[in-house]
Amino acid sequence: MLKKHSKFFESVLLLADWLALSGAWMLAYCLRFYSGIIPVYKGVPPFKIYLTLLIFMIPLWGIVFRIFGLYRPRRVSTRLSEVGDIGKASTFATLILIALTFLFRQYDFSRLTFFYFWLINIIALSLTRILFREFLRFLRQKGYNQRYALIVGTEKMGQDLAKKLRKHPELGIRISGFLTNDTSLIGNNLQGNPVLGKYSDVRSFVAKHGIDIVFVALPFNAQNQLKEVLDGIGDEMVSIMVLPDLFEFITLRGSVSEFEGMPLISLRDTPLYGWNIIVKRLLDIVFAAVVLICASPLIGIIALLIKIASHGHVFFKQERMGMDGKIFNMIKFRTMYVNAEVVSGPVWTKQDDPRCTKIGKLLRRTSLDELPQFFNVLRGDMSIVGPRPERPVFIENFRNAIPKYMLRHKMKSGITGWAQVSGWRGNTSLEKRIEYDLYYIENWSLHFDLKIIWLTLWNGFVNKHAY
Repeated sequence: MLKKHSKFFESVLLLADWLALSGAWMLAYCLRFYSGIIPVYKGVPPFKIYLTLLIFMIPLWGIVFRIFGLYRPRRVSTRLSEVGDIGKASTFATLILIALTFLFRQYDFSRLTFFYFWLINIIALSLTRILFREFLRFLRQKGYNQRYALIVGTEKMGQDLAKKLRKHPELGIRISGFLTNDTSLIGNNLQGNPVLGKYSDVRSFVAKHGIDIVFVALPFNAQNQLKEVLDGIGDEMVSIMVLPDLFEFITLRGSVSEFEGMPLISLRDTPLYGWNIIVKRLLDIVFAAVVLICASPLIGIIALLIKIASHGHVFFKQERMGMDGKIFNMIKFRTMYVNAEVVSGPVWTKQDDPRCTKIGKLLRRTSLDELPQFFNVLRGDMSIVGPRPERPVFIENFRNAIPKYMLRHKMKSGITGWAQVSGWRGNTSLEKRIEYDLYYIENWSLHFDLKIIWLTLWNGFVNKHAY
């Protein structure tokens, strides 16, 4: 019955795609020749000629979409991934269609119509899919279109999976039970689901309970039993999903990719790759340049006040650790007397620190001593937003005392950061600061950066922990 339902929904989706495709093609024709957006100089071509192309387009899109896996069940995939696949498949199919039109030597089709169609088609198909998936989610929440699953593995990972699936009834996946290698658990309930039997009984339970999906969630020390489980399932017509027990080792941006047909699991990575690097760097350059230009009179006044207050250089350079553990010289306005650390050595600044000059205390309290760091941003040493850089002399102690401390260096250091706007600045909990830094790296986006910049401006530069 489930397979019949699956075929029925596949047919409905195919019909919806054809309607969206046809509508997009006709709308593209109207936009090109009747909207007046771009003048038509050679006259309006007969609509019948363009309509004829649909004879080729409908089967072409069906074949390409099937190749891209757009008619397979997508219960556990995201909307964004499906929209991405639609974009790739539509682009590929459109290029094939353009190539095919060269066979019609007697007629020259409008290239602008193809461009309109490509854009409208992706939007129309994406909206159609989203509405269709939402309709299916609604049905599944009401108890229709269900698929039944078996979880092989009763340890934490298997139980967590059952808990998460129960939180998402819209997926339409019902857990029939668990299989275990611990005979003492058989007959008990875990996460509201029965423990049915042993790993070796997997095939009989698949047939007995009408299972559609088998989730294999074996613990790390039982991975050698994976072959036994897969052999036990044999040629049963079920979907098999394996959850590798590596989550405890995932720290930042864990993901799964493919290389030459081989799955690669990334346990730790940086979010800065591809366009992300370019977008973040452009934001840094533009924002830093604007700040330095606008603040140039203030920078001049501060430099003069520092010179009047005490002898020595206006700027102060200090070694800090940046992205991937690289050392750079961070520039600040000098707020202490010259050679202030000769006696004290490298220590954190404390409240009413006698080493600070009067103007230096004011600069620290208002965070104006950090204005020159925008030069670091222009040079590429730092970013506007990121974890605050620390001195190498302190880092070894922090590294030994705080788990995952060094992971904050997977992102370029920043003038402001999520920890700072959340109140974890200066002489506050290092553990909480690291927690917020890692959260920022894990969830980085351009929108997140802009939010932090806004919160920095909104909260102001004066902070009770800045001294």
